[in-house]
Order: sequence, then structure tokens, then C-alpha cells
Amino acid sequence: MAKLGTRSISRRTVEALKVDKDTVFWDSEQPGFGVRVYPTGAKYYVVQTRARGSGKRLTVGRHGVITPEEGRRRAALIIARIKAGEEAVPEPLAAKRVDGPTVAELAERYLREYAEEHCKPSTVRVYRRRAEKRIVPELGRLPLGRVRREDVRELHYAMRATPVMANRTLALLSRMFNMAESWGLMPEGSNPCPRRMKYREQRRERFLTAAEFRRLGSALDEAEASGAIPVHAAAAIRLLMLTGCRKNEILPLRWKDVDLEAMELHLADTKTGARTVSLSPEAKRVLAGIPRAEGNPWVIQGRKKDERLCFVDRHWCIVRERAGLEDVRLHDCRHSFASRALALGESLPAIGKLLGHAHVGTTARYAHLARDSMHEAAARVADSIAGDIL
Repeated sequence: MAKLGTRSISRRTVEALKVDKDTVFWDSEQPGFGVRVYPTGAKYYVVQTRARGSGKRLTVGRHGVITPEEGRRRAALIIARIKAGEEAVPEPLAAKRVDGPTVAELAERYLREYAEEHCKPSTVRVYRRRAEKRIVPELGRLPLGRVRREDVRELHYAMRATPVMANRTLALLSRMFNMAESWGLMPEGSNPCPRRMKYREQRRERFLTAAEFRRLGSALDEAEASGAIPVHAAAAIRLLMLTGCRKNEILPLRWKDVDLEAMELHLADTKTGARTVSLSPEAKRVLAGIPRAEGNPWVIQGRKKDERLCFVDRHWCIVRERAGLEDVRLHDCRHSFASRALALGESLPAIGKLLGHAHVGTTARYAHLARDSMHEAAARVADSIAGDIL
């Protein structure tokens, strides 16, 4: 909790508030009236008071949806009613809310009571960003009972230029409404999100050839030697290419998770849960050569000796530009790892384990590469036999 000092809550002071963790700032003039600020930038007016020996804190509205003046007025009314032993929400205000809470209020409750309890922190951040940038600006003011299918279709259509984002946003909104039904905020079967309304997603697949890997390797060596990218960033990129791991598996890696003797990484929290990554001799050599800072638990060290590197994409852009491969994303190294494994004869289940896939269906996206490898193998065998019989 924090105080605004001598300042009272106003539009200007609220918009200037920024935090690293969610914090409630209390008004200097009206006791019990405050604004709760989240690291994402979301801000909600709250009221807190005590009556009959117990404390109560309620959300009175979202900043931007209501003004500070309206929030202060609602807070005073709620405090007065609670002190008098009455319901916190007065009847006239309750009557205006026959359609239930707004979409903005549902979004915040969904994130706080469901996502934060059942999803990984990284997933919660994605959901919050999606809700605050896509859903709330378009539908946030609408009470749940007044959201029509046409409203949802318009939101989806407005995002047609980015079909993946449009589909993911629609899925999140649908889950929010499903939870609203389970919480009794909406009648069963009233979810306004149309079923089977999705844009076609074109999955982008880019696989590096042996020659392109060599160009990347040379560019990486040159960029590191010249100081264009830090040593730890270069090590992270090499590990991504040599292990097929995801970025969020290598960048947060701690030395306690590395077993060089057993040649394994023990990852406690990945996209699909805990898993062990087997290291090749080359990957082991990269890890063994990474400079360590005393007291720093992170393998991929950041600028400061007690921090880790959080972003490697800008370093990757320097390397791929030097290699003349501007169309290659860092995640394509993971796809290329799978492609090379197939070319060397590894099975899809084995590759799924190498990549940490939870479901075989995820690995099945590489099935066409397996067929290509089989065709090439059949051609080589047939050519060999043809030389003897033809």
C-alpha cells in the first residue's frame, strides 16, 4: 500500500502512476478511497472501510471507464451504506446493473480469480495484455447482458489483418464468458462468442539448410569477436541452435539446473511442465565456456552481474543480418533442429521428447518432413539398385 502524500486522486495523478507490482494508492483527502495500479498499467478505483469489526474492500470502477470524481462519489456512498449496516451497492445503482458487471470488470475478475490461480505467470501476462489492448477498449464499457454476437464479430473482424491474434483474442473472450456463466453472472448458454468463427491461420515454417547454419555460425563468431553482441547473448543463441529449446527455457536457466557431468539440463518449469534436456558434447562445451560472475545464479548473465539477460532478439537481428538471413526468426532454429533430426532418421516420438512436446499432435506438424526424408531414402536405395540391374 502507498499514499499519495499531499496529493488527492485526480485524473492527472492516476495516469502518472506506474508500479513494478500491484499497489493501492490511497487518497489524501477522502479516507478509504484509493486506486489500485497493476504493473500492466491497469488501474481500478477501490473503497475500503470497517464495520462491525471486519474490513471490506470493493472495486468501484476502472480508471478510464469512470472518472476519479465518480469513483470518489461511489466510494463515499458505499462507505456510508456499510456503516449504516446496509448493502454496499445502493438500490438505484443496483437497478442500473441488471445486465451484470461490465466486460472490463469481468476481464479483471477472470485474470485475478481464474488465470492467476490456474495459469503460468507468463500466460497471465499474455492474457492481461490481450484483454487490455484488444478486448477492453472495444467492449469494456458494455454490461455482460448487453454484449451481442454482432459486437464480438465486429471485434474479430477488426483484427482480420492479424488472424492469429484475432483467433486467440476470440478464444480468450469466450473463456471469460464461460467463466461468467459458471460464476452465475450470466445465464447458462448465453455466451455471445460465435462457435467455429476463426480465420485461417497460415503457419510459417522456415527450415535452415546446412549452408545457412554455417553462415549463421560464422556471423555469430564475428559478431561476438567484434563486440557487436555480448558473450552471454552469443552463448544463448548457440544453445538454442544446439538444443532445440525455447527461448524461455534457455534465458532463465540457472547454474543449479545444469549438470555438465551427466550432460543434462533439468528444467523445472517449461511450457509443458518439468523436463530434462539431454546435452550434446558441443552444447556442453558452450556451457562450460560461459563466463560466470560470483553470486550470479543465472547462466545467461545480463548487463549487471546479478541479473540475467531477458531479451536476445535484438542480438539475433544483428547476427542474421550479418549472415544475410533477414527472414529467419530465432524460433526457426527450433524448427530446424527438428528438421535436421528427421533428416538423420529420428522418429517423430523421439523428436517430440527432444523438443519437450506434451502431445504427439504437436510434433505431427513435422510429418511432411518425415515423408520427404522417406522419399529421399527410397530414391537413394532405388538408385543404388538400379545401378546394378539396369
